[in-house]
Formats: sequence, C-alpha cells, structure tokens
Amino acid sequence: MEKMSEEQITSALEQHSSWSHVNGAIQRTFTHKDFVESMKFVNHVAELAESAQHHPDILIRWNKVTLTLTTHDAGGITDKDFDLAGKADDYAAAV
Repeated sequence: MEKMSEEQITSALEQHSSWSHVNGAIQRTFTHKDFVESMKFVNHVAELAESAQHHPDILIRWNKVTLTLTTHDAGGITDKDFDLAGKADDYAAAV
C-alpha cells in the first residue's frame, strides 16, 4: 500500500470531514451515551480492524473513543486508513 501525498490526504479528508490530519495520521473522537456504548463501538471497530489486518490506536475515555489511523508499513496515511475510518463512521451513524 502506497503512502498518500498531502494533496490526496486533503482530498480524502473532504469526504471524511469529522476526521483530522494529526502528526502523520488521521484521527477522530466519537462520543457515545456512556461507557458501555463506547465499549460496544470499540469491539465493533476491533472486528473491522482484525478483518482488514489494519489496527488503529484506540483511546477510551468513558463516553469518548478516539481512533488514530496510520499505515506503519507505508510510513504514513494510505487508503487503508480512510477505508477503516469510513467503516467506523458508518457504524457510528447506524447505532
């Protein structure tokens, strides 16, 4: 998987407006009604990540979950990151 250029990242972020470009990664914080809902979200993201063999950094703070995505093998952000970001967004919107 090839690392995206800054222009490609900027363009992709237009399609994923809730995500930010932070230190060579993309990041978003999701807010849930409580800790249990946060953990359900994390478990679903874990299943998605395992299926894709692409694992985000996850920070859990009671009703907030922050996902940070970067493709270490490529040394930066790739399409894999935006693919998983989109799946996390879709799940969050559906629950």
